Amino acid sequence: MSAVEKRLTRGLRLLREDLWSAKPHPLPPSARLRRLPHGLVVLVAGLTLLGNLDEMGETYQLGAQYGLLCSLAQAAAVVLALWWPVPAWWASTVVTTVVALGVRARLFTEQTVRDSRSVHPEVTDGLTTPLPQGTIDTNAPWPWSPMGLIAHATILFLLALRLPNRVVIAVLVLTTLGTFALQGLAGSHAYASTSPLALAFFVGAVLLGSALRGRREARTQLVEQTSITAEERARRTLLEERSRIARELHDVVAHHMSVISIQAQVAPHLVENPSEELKENLHGIRQNALEALTELRRVLGVLRSENPPDADPDDPHGIAAAAEGTAPHAPQPTLDRLDTLIDNTRAAGLAVVTEIHGEERPLPPGVELSAYRIVQEALSNALRHAPGSTVRVELTHFPRGLQVRVINSRPAREAPPSVGAGHGLLGMRERAAMLGGTLMATETSHGGFAVVAFLPRNGDPGGEPSELAPDTTGEQSP
Repeated sequence: MSAVEKRLTRGLRLLREDLWSAKPHPLPPSARLRRLPHGLVVLVAGLTLLGNLDEMGETYQLGAQYGLLCSLAQAAAVVLALWWPVPAWWASTVVTTVVALGVRARLFTEQTVRDSRSVHPEVTDGLTTPLPQGTIDTNAPWPWSPMGLIAHATILFLLALRLPNRVVIAVLVLTTLGTFALQGLAGSHAYASTSPLALAFFVGAVLLGSALRGRREARTQLVEQTSITAEERARRTLLEERSRIARELHDVVAHHMSVISIQAQVAPHLVENPSEELKENLHGIRQNALEALTELRRVLGVLRSENPPDADPDDPHGIAAAAEGTAPHAPQPTLDRLDTLIDNTRAAGLAVVTEIHGEERPLPPGVELSAYRIVQEALSNALRHAPGSTVRVELTHFPRGLQVRVINSRPAREAPPSVGAGHGLLGMRERAAMLGGTLMATETSHGGFAVVAFLPRNGDPGGEPSELAPDTTGEQSP
């Protein structure tokens, strides 16, 4: 089999599948008027039924039973197009062909009788063929009746709205060829041709349906792309926050490794006559600590941010830079520097009240760093989204860990548009989850906002999430 024959065979097989087994998409739903498209189509089907009954009985003189059968079939085809547009198109095409051939037979009979009377005028009426009961107007619309044209255009519109362009083009081409074949082969008597008007209607219906379907598909793709973009942005934001947290934890780990190295170096001098085995073990500990520090520096180089600290979009008021200084190798902050952070926040125009409850106990550096960062992010959010408000910062020490509450009142004026990316809450949740703690951020009943976190003292991420203390359930703005 040649390449041309293969392509022709494949095209015919594809056309057969399109015209017999094409699966249409569902009608576009409407949030408020979900059944409106179905109601409109049923209305068109009802008008088609009534209009066809009148046309086939009065205009075409096809008889009551014949007209009723064809009218019901075409109206049913319109309704069928809601679910199966291709079979509906076939049904409408067949009904139109049957009606057109019936009208053509009537026209042929009447024209024959008229010709006979004009040729033999001397013959008496009793010897001539009588005219049928009722005559068809010589200007009768044919081959498409007006209501049949509207019904078929509706079916083509629904078909174009729900099927690919390949199927729509094939159906439109077959409709055009069928119309001209019917008119050219069977249309040999007086009538008013409706073929040009019908084809114009059909092309318009197909173009409108295809345009609406393309618009719906484009909107669907846009929604899907927007969803994918939002997911990618959220994933990238999460990775950035985790990278930032990892960079900060690097200093904590590096500090402990440095202490281990120094203690291993000093330990032999604290023991009188240390054994060689002890010296070798301590030397090995020191070497391992130094190698770990080297690897940590390499990890820090990989995780280093490309943006300088003064260009951080999440810190438009410069709270972090002012509180931590501009030295690139400054140690990570702890709760001892919380007063400096709050003073800088007050200098930025926010009223801040601090409260510390419970017996202060020493906390691991990672817990203190996370608590400091949560307070810092919460204050930055209050500056950005609640200008002129009053903020209360509460630290409550429990035997199991530290509770942090940052609550701001209703903003005194409308907040300006934020230039940041809005990563604050995500970063706070990541810090709490890293330590096995919990964090809750919600609006208060007075129009403010509350951030409540509990950080376990042991900071074990693999343990069960720690529960907040009972007094954190009532977030009230100051």
